[in-house]
Amino acid sequence: MTNHVMLSPDQHQNVRVSQVRSKDMGDAVMCTLTFPAEFREIQAHYPILFQRDDKTMRHYPVALFGFQPGENCFLTNEGWDADYIPAMIQKDPFFIGLQKKAEGEDPQRVVTLDMDSPRVNADEGEALFDGAGAYTPYLDKMMAILEGIDEGYQHTELFIDALADHDLLEQVTMQINLTDGSANQLLGFYTINQDKLQQLTGDVLEEFSKKGFLAPIFMAIASMVRMRDLIKRKEAQLSSASLENPLFDI
Repeated sequence: MTNHVMLSPDQHQNVRVSQVRSKDMGDAVMCTLTFPAEFREIQAHYPILFQRDDKTMRHYPVALFGFQPGENCFLTNEGWDADYIPAMIQKDPFFIGLQKKAEGEDPQRVVTLDMDSPRVNADEGEALFDGAGAYTPYLDKMMAILEGIDEGYQHTELFIDALADHDLLEQVTMQINLTDGSANQLLGFYTINQDKLQQLTGDVLEEFSKKGFLAPIFMAIASMVRMRDLIKRKEAQLSSASLENPLFDI
């Protein structure tokens, strides 16, 4: 459940936001939405794939953390084991909402806070406002992330439309075989069709470059080497769990 309220120094002067990264804080997720603008950081750590919304039939890019729902191979006992955490993860528990002031007026964007988030408390974490009611550096950072996400949504729509117009997304099924004999199958994901990418004319490639689409395409392709790293993380976690829960006492 969520309980979004508009952020206010009067109401949230004493609110703090925990920076702990753990399952209890909601970080145990298999993947998260990402944006072309952050692909450079994402591809350094995570595979970039695409999923399709069955309602809108539109695709969207995601950073992959695990091989099954609720699995995040980047979570350890010490926190999130990567130098970059995707913007959609960082921004919790903040959101951008719309507030309608008067009939006939365009809704105004406002920042909201999910008061039911496990991160929100009164004792531990980052403060939102200083003693004078001004934004703290932490809240300034969150506001910048939210602004980047809002811009990211708009650019992503154009990016996905360009991929769709040239039929550059293809569905892929990945069979992940682990050393313990178990297998994980990744279903419902899409990747860049490299054969069709190579067939694009120079004019299309030039247009992609001018619109900022070409670099993210190649970053998404390059990011697939991170699948090996993700498998290693999965193997390490399985090995650790096996040591903690041996079948036989020695």
